[in-house]
Amino acid sequence: MERIELIAPCHFGLEAVLKREIWDLGYEISSVEDGRVTFIADYEDICRANVFLRSAERILLKAGTFKAETFDELFERTKALPWEKFIPKNGKFWVAKAASVKSKLFSPSDIQSIMKKAIVERMKEKYHVEWFEEDGASYPIRVFLMKDVVTIGIDTSGVSLHKRGYRLMSSKAPLTETLAAALIMLTPWRKERILVDPFCGSGTFPIEAAMMAANIAPGMNREFTAEEWTNLISKNAWYEAIDEANDLVNDKIEVDIQGYDIDGEVIKAARENAKLAGVEHLIHFQERAVKDLRHPRKYGFIITNPPYGERLEEKENLPALYREFGESFKKLDTWSAYMITSYEDTERYFGRKADKNRKIYNGMLKTYFYQFLGPKPPKPNK
Repeated sequence: MERIELIAPCHFGLEAVLKREIWDLGYEISSVEDGRVTFIADYEDICRANVFLRSAERILLKAGTFKAETFDELFERTKALPWEKFIPKNGKFWVAKAASVKSKLFSPSDIQSIMKKAIVERMKEKYHVEWFEEDGASYPIRVFLMKDVVTIGIDTSGVSLHKRGYRLMSSKAPLTETLAAALIMLTPWRKERILVDPFCGSGTFPIEAAMMAANIAPGMNREFTAEEWTNLISKNAWYEAIDEANDLVNDKIEVDIQGYDIDGEVIKAARENAKLAGVEHLIHFQERAVKDLRHPRKYGFIITNPPYGERLEEKENLPALYREFGESFKKLDTWSAYMITSYEDTERYFGRKADKNRKIYNGMLKTYFYQFLGPKPPKPNK
């Protein structure tokens, strides 16, 4: 079986979470860089990676890496890569995205154009044709330049992996599914413990937690670009990955996962999303304000994405909202709270300094994952 490298991009600051996920799937990590983890696999593992990884944004088949400081070098070194190994004669290929950081070549459109020409020239020589119909499967190419080092990957996922297929309805400022899953995995929460999201919006945190609890793979109900790559991956490999995922599902479990929001319409959307994800029976959604947050049991978890106040008129309401949240949390004296927010006065109005704090980029927005830790529950008697 031929060994290849797969690149899994992720949110900046969450590389360790993705690395652990990849390791748990049984793969060897070859490198960890800002915003991506590269690992060793074979072509059929493209199926498993897309179906099972919760915190990866997409899976790229690594075509090559090299240094280029001029467009001539970019052309020649792109052309030197064995593109015919990946893309068949009728494959549709284009450079879908180029990004450059601290590199001499920085124009995305020029990088895309030159690389496309280089790939065409290589394919002309190898396939002995002057014109490509490009009427077959799609092979979108993504390139990233960092300090003049060019890394090229062919996108196996297509639509970003945060599109699980369940969120047809979303609230004003939804958290992506991949980010929500990664943040849950950053906490010690397990399915035996209580989880409450008092600002649940379209339900992303509770739904991702319920999917983890029931062992529902995130990519079970969607399609991937590489399903059409029959030159590299057999259809049977995709069926086997889905069969493996189906065998692991256990949705007959008992859990205590709750989602609250002050907006009744948003709660309706959250219930619909949970239904599409197949976990509506595992989550209790309720229209409820944060000042009414309470729970009779001890040692629970709050994991949430409270309002940031992106608009000026919303910002004025934030001190009162975070103060109410802090007062409710004080009464849950054995609980832990985890929140992602860009609001800079969070600790001041919440009324407590975070035990831990982690900077995370949500797209281009700098946010912080505040961690307010409660006591550990006593160990049960054997």
